[in-house]
Amino acid sequence: MSAATTGGSAVTTAGRRRGTSRLGWNLLGLLVFLVAGFPLYWMLNTAFKPAKDAIDPDPSLFPTGFTLDNFRRALDIADFWGPVGRSLIVSLAVVVIGMIVGVLAALAISRFAFRGRKVVIVGILAVQMVPLVAMIIPVFLLLNDLEQYDKLTGLIITYLTFILPFTVWTLRGFIVNIPKELEEAAMVDGCSRTSAFIRVVFPLLAPGMVATSVYAFIQAWNEYLYALMLLSQKHQTATVWLGNFTTKHGTEYAPMMAGATMMAVPIVVLFLLVQRKMAAGLTAGAVKG
Repeated sequence: MSAATTGGSAVTTAGRRRGTSRLGWNLLGLLVFLVAGFPLYWMLNTAFKPAKDAIDPDPSLFPTGFTLDNFRRALDIADFWGPVGRSLIVSLAVVVIGMIVGVLAALAISRFAFRGRKVVIVGILAVQMVPLVAMIIPVFLLLNDLEQYDKLTGLIITYLTFILPFTVWTLRGFIVNIPKELEEAAMVDGCSRTSAFIRVVFPLLAPGMVATSVYAFIQAWNEYLYALMLLSQKHQTATVWLGNFTTKHGTEYAPMMAGATMMAVPIVVLFLLVQRKMAAGLTAGAVKG
């Protein structure tokens, strides 16, 4: 057998192996997509099907009917726009404050050497490891002493205690990947440290800030436990509002799924608006500059 024939066979075998490996990874990705996407599909399926079909002991995988009555029921059972508006206020406030403080803190940790720097980094990690349920009583007592119980400002402060460490740690990873030489070159050209950050670092950090902001917004928007414990029904947020569908007579699953679908709309819209920046931020955080 000639060398050319042997080489051709080896190339063909290698190509088949790569094709088989690619097919296997594609099938695995499809399986992960189906598993992760099925709850979303079932939520939409239940939201648009008749209420009697939602409690059928033998449910159908595919829609058997289409109705908008569940959405009308969801809007009638309790005030919807009030809780949604309060959730938007809290989530946006948490994102804005978290970004301002987080960027400054991440910049200090990443660019300046100061005494206790490692302790601060370890402290940020340690805070994220504490279960949120373990802090309910201390947070309740503290907010009560500060006269912030049953106020949106108190809930914002509470959310910042566990979203801000996540924000600082994530932004630190993005800033570390931006070479210091870029700032130094700008300062040599006459920029101050602040001007170098605004003109050089900030544009490179923007995609990472967008990605971090989206995750922080989702965390604040979806949080349920503290919103339930720290706010009265008069000031409830959207996640607590969903609890109105569970009564002593049972759970109205179809209207509840309709309400959950409406609650998901702001997240979907936000993601569609920033998806390109978010993808760029996720990839930027994984590459060493």
